[in-house]
Amino acid sequence: MAKKKTFFDYPRPSVAVDLVVLTLVDADLKVLLIKRGEPPFQGQWALPGGFLRVGMTPEEQGEGIDEAASRELEEETGLPAGACFLEQLYTFGKPNRDPRGRVVSVAYYALIRPTLAPMVRAGGDAAHAGWVSVSEVKKLAFDHREIFDRAVERIRGKLDYSNIAFALVPETFTIPELRAVHEVIKGRAYDKGNFRRRFQRMLTDGTIAIAPGKRLTTSKPAKVYKFKGPALAT
Repeated sequence: MAKKKTFFDYPRPSVAVDLVVLTLVDADLKVLLIKRGEPPFQGQWALPGGFLRVGMTPEEQGEGIDEAASRELEEETGLPAGACFLEQLYTFGKPNRDPRGRVVSVAYYALIRPTLAPMVRAGGDAAHAGWVSVSEVKKLAFDHREIFDRAVERIRGKLDYSNIAFALVPETFTIPELRAVHEVIKGRAYDKGNFRRRFQRMLTDGTIAIAPGKRLTTSKPAKVYKFKGPALAT
């Protein structure tokens, strides 16, 4: 009679979450990178992230993947849970992607408002954390360059059919500020007239609304707007 398998008889690869954290600073799309403070790849730049907390019994199995991603984002940035847009990207599970052993990583991307970017600090096993221009990202530890590239491709693809651009502007914004988000992410200029008509449609359908106050500019005070929904948070 075959022995009944127990919880510990099944293969148990490690599971990690990696985060591609993006923001817009001075009309430049930037990604948060950490300089690793521990082996492997000590001293090299990498994406922030960490391992899933796993229990040791069938009854106590630990945290969920989304829970782990939210926890790691809070630990690695110092920002409170729910402060920014967070969405699952892809699962990376090639053998030998981590010299410590078999590790499967579930990657997420997070979008942080420019007003929150100065509050981000290094955490976990990071020796240093900093915002790096997306155009200047070179080699990264592990397979993090592949994860980073896929995240940038994802947000560029989603920009025109979703509301993710509103996660990269301040709580209140002008028309040029929202247009700048689209132009920076897409890497091309948008016709001002066409974009204003698109903006007007969003105003008409209730996606955005006029907000109190005005933004001082070099010419004259500009109207400011706020995002109304649907909710961006995942």
